[in-house]
Amino acid sequence: MKINNTTYYISSVIFFLSSFLSFGQNADSLIVSGDIAHFNYDFDCAVEAYSEALAIMEKDSSDTLDIRNLKDKMLQAENGRNMRKFTYSPVVLARHRFSIDEFYLYYPLPDRSWRTSSNLTGSSFDHPLYKAVYAPEDAGRIFYSSADHEGIYNIYMTELADTLWSVPAFLNEQVLSAADEIYPMLSPDGKTLYFASKGLYGVGGFDLYMSEWSDEEKDWSEPVNMGFPYSSPADDFLLVNSHDGRYTLFASNRECTADSVYVYVLEHDSLPVRKEVDDPDRLCEIAALEISEASLKETEHAPSVPEDAGIRRYVDKMNVVRAIRDSMNFYQNSLEDERNRFALSNDVSERLALTDIILEHESKIPHLKSQLDKAVAQLQDIEMDLLFNGISIDPEKILEDTDREVVGDATSYVFTRMTEGGPLALNLRQPERKFDYSFKVEKTGQFAEDNTIPSGIVYQIQIFTSKSKATVKSLRGLSPVFEKRYPNTGTYVYRVGLFRTYNDVLSKLNAVKKAGFRSAFIVAYIDGEEVKVASARSREYSAVEETFYRVVFVPEGGALDATLSAGIRQRSSGKDMARSETSDGRTSYLIGPFPDKKEAEALAAFIRSMGVEEVTVDILDK
Repeated sequence: MKINNTTYYISSVIFFLSSFLSFGQNADSLIVSGDIAHFNYDFDCAVEAYSEALAIMEKDSSDTLDIRNLKDKMLQAENGRNMRKFTYSPVVLARHRFSIDEFYLYYPLPDRSWRTSSNLTGSSFDHPLYKAVYAPEDAGRIFYSSADHEGIYNIYMTELADTLWSVPAFLNEQVLSAADEIYPMLSPDGKTLYFASKGLYGVGGFDLYMSEWSDEEKDWSEPVNMGFPYSSPADDFLLVNSHDGRYTLFASNRECTADSVYVYVLEHDSLPVRKEVDDPDRLCEIAALEISEASLKETEHAPSVPEDAGIRRYVDKMNVVRAIRDSMNFYQNSLEDERNRFALSNDVSERLALTDIILEHESKIPHLKSQLDKAVAQLQDIEMDLLFNGISIDPEKILEDTDREVVGDATSYVFTRMTEGGPLALNLRQPERKFDYSFKVEKTGQFAEDNTIPSGIVYQIQIFTSKSKATVKSLRGLSPVFEKRYPNTGTYVYRVGLFRTYNDVLSKLNAVKKAGFRSAFIVAYIDGEEVKVASARSREYSAVEETFYRVVFVPEGGALDATLSAGIRQRSSGKDMARSETSDGRTSYLIGPFPDKKEAEALAAFIRSMGVEEVTVDILDK
């Protein structure tokens, strides 16, 4: 919301007169003056007003909650003062006001990709801003927000493995605050996560953030506030970069009533130039996001996508079908060439390399065929829906029209309303049910009887340090709390809980902060020795990901001929070979373990080439 200078002047006069009549300014009038300055991007004046109000309250008030809230306001104003150094002036192409209940349907995203009912978040959305989960058809992983047992909305991720979706998990400690995080949206390349937060470094309300994925660390980076004008003292959320790389869209309730929201369309800039802007009026002007004059020029270009949502959905699915068919043709043609090369080659190393390629391509084709069958069936359903509604389809004409390169601007950009998708019901993998007595929040806290840290990977939450021994009252209901004394300094360190996985300790961090320990943070141990959290996570990740394989085959008649036996020994040096029996009494052989699946599959391919038909590659139980 932008308050103009006239409003600011009138408000200041009113509060000045009020203060004069009461023989001195009071904290409430200073706070209101600070709020007005804050929303007008005059962060220097806001900090000054909040500081004076804080001095009065700390002297006269015993309400610690009001004092804490005022300190939060002052911190946000100080953040705004720092963020002025990195201000971006985008080219605004279009904007439109929509109802808060359906604004997300006007984003250029696949049709039927928003779900207002999901077993991930419950049957309904009661958050004032977060209204739906983004879950397109054929999605392999889903990022979403859901309220935890404390009522705080956190970001979770689940991904498809075979027919089951993984147990929803937090991302990491950095993408987690004591307030809500909503509308997580992944960039088209899958490397950047955009989301809105009310609890991270910001200027008030929901601000917009981005976090980068690191392939090396296999983790999301610390979120960065996207700065002005993406973030503002109002609520800003749901940032999306269009798949064609032309537009950046986000929503904000600045200059809106409580039941509406503006969706802004900006010209996408992959390398935005940020400059320092100290003038509050100039900051207000940039934050208003007025459509640029150049964008208002009329154009004869047609929109680059059909306006009808059904046609758009048909085009999207047709493109999916074409892409899968192209992939299948590529792998089928390559497979034929590789088989011919294998048959003509006498070089052992070349044949092994070709075997790897052939196996890889053979494994992809059935999966692509399944995807193609599903996509074609969905395309036929869309065709029937269109025909039922009296819309004729000419695929060649539609695809020809939508393949044209058209640059949109304010007059040619069309906000098209997408159709809401059906209820989302995923078949989720159930977490292992374990009796967890390591962490509790009750009326009375408890110290651990034994402060020894168990072996293996262990996480705890550090809650405070003290020069003297803590009392049960200072635990604020947390248990079990572990005490450690450092003899050199005489300092006591107190940490709560024993958690075996990072996701477990992360899920309890907000409960600890809500208990009053706002500076609590996670610490880690490996075999009783304190280590960096990143090191423990890396060890935990390695333990989960480590998989071994074995080759199992049943030769005809149960006997190994000399050539086959020699070939196996040559290709599996150092591996164990055991003789066993199948359930129907035939002789089988087991070779392994192989840490590399390709190595096991190469041996299996060799055994098949020697005339053995019954050969499999199994995962060894840990």
